[in-house]
Order: sequence, then structure tokens, then C-alpha cells
Amino acid sequence: MYTLELNLKQTPLPLSVQKKTLEDAKADYDRIVAALQAGGSTLLELTCEQVPDKKVSFLSGEVAAVQMYEKSGTTSASGKPPGFFSLVGDQ
Repeated sequence: MYTLELNLKQTPLPLSVQKKTLEDAKADYDRIVAALQAGGSTLLELTCEQVPDKKVSFLSGEVAAVQMYEKSGTTSASGKPPGFFSLVGDQ
């Protein structure tokens, strides 16, 4: 199972969908990256293959980051689940 995870601007929680094959995940990843490179704000929709009725729609102009990874369990080699992180300096 492959997971596509999106971070949206001004939204603390990521959006994610699962795909069964690498080809399907790569196709959606490439579509998102192409929309980001084109600029503007295009409405994109992703469907999840693990949860059949799950759909996610978003404006490409609101995407801050996208990642694709293979879900091979709940943790990675470091013992933490894959994802985005933020470093906050001392204030």
C-alpha cells in the first residue's frame, strides 16, 4: 500500500490517501507536482483505495508539500511514522 500525504498552507493536519500500486500513487503524485509547477489554483481530487468512499478535493495553490511513501507497517526504521516535521527555535 502506498500513501500520498499532502500538507496544506495554514492547515496543521495532513491529508492522506492510500493507493494499492506504485503506478497509481506515482500518477497522482506526478499530477499534483505538475499542478504545482503550472502555478495558479486548480481543483484536484484524489480517491482512496483503502477506504472506498474517501475522496479529497483541494486547490493546488494551497498545497505546501506532498510526499509519497510505501506503507510497510506503522513505523519506520527510526521508530517514528513517516511524515512532515517542523523545527521551532527557542523564543
